[in-house]
Amino acid sequence: MTQEIEIKVADGVQVIRFLRADKKNAFTGPMYNAMSEALDAADRNDAIAVTVFIGSGGVFSAGNDINDFLRRAAAVTSGDGKGIPAPSLDFIRRLPKVTKPMIAAVDGLAIGVGTTMLLHCDLVYATPAASLRTPFLDLGLIQEAGSSITAPARMGYPRAFEMICLGEPFSAERALQAGLVNAVVQADQLEATALKAARRLAAKPREALMTSRRLLRRNGAEISALIEEEASNYIKLMGSPEAREAFTAFLEKRPPDFAKARQKGG
Repeated sequence: MTQEIEIKVADGVQVIRFLRADKKNAFTGPMYNAMSEALDAADRNDAIAVTVFIGSGGVFSAGNDINDFLRRAAAVTSGDGKGIPAPSLDFIRRLPKVTKPMIAAVDGLAIGVGTTMLLHCDLVYATPAASLRTPFLDLGLIQEAGSSITAPARMGYPRAFEMICLGEPFSAERALQAGLVNAVVQADQLEATALKAARRLAAKPREALMTSRRLLRRNGAEISALIEEEASNYIKLMGSPEAREAFTAFLEKRPPDFAKARQKGG
């Protein structure tokens, strides 16, 4: 178990807390593995009714750790990454298969998978400082975690396109209006609000709760199939001239020149 994740269970609630605040809680391979194991354990354990995701240090998650991501991108573009299991994809594949409610408490940044994982949560609470963003296209990539379905289903196509393709950040209030967030609360009330809701759910008849959730979320198989299609295209695009330009520009701390990259690629 990595020290960058804290997992505690009490009163029927499993809390997964991100403890990498110095890196804006960016997810590493071991963190993804720990979250996957915790979700599996919750589904097997009758004592756990609900899982709650919480950040730390005023940040939910900046998404994939960029250095870990760049290493995987280099492996894919060189051909060495084919067939290597990615902890991030393993975690994403679990999200639509989870059988018990998930709640997120979001403070500060929620970037990339830090946002798309919220679309699998049943309740999301945020502080006024929350900012949701999915900058996949800016890296020459596409969306993931089934957000091709979950985003427009939750917020409608125009706003989903704005978030995913335009890369527009969503403030807490905008996310509330869009249906991504259930309530906006002050930072000192965020954790208490999420845990109160979790305990209320945990106190309900378990079989009825799980059955009701399953009936409300009937498109799990469709989302799982789409996750595989997204992942296939994502990996293909990681080797594209535009993605290579985006990665290079990031390392060189300059704006990317996608037009020039396309000319080289062509």
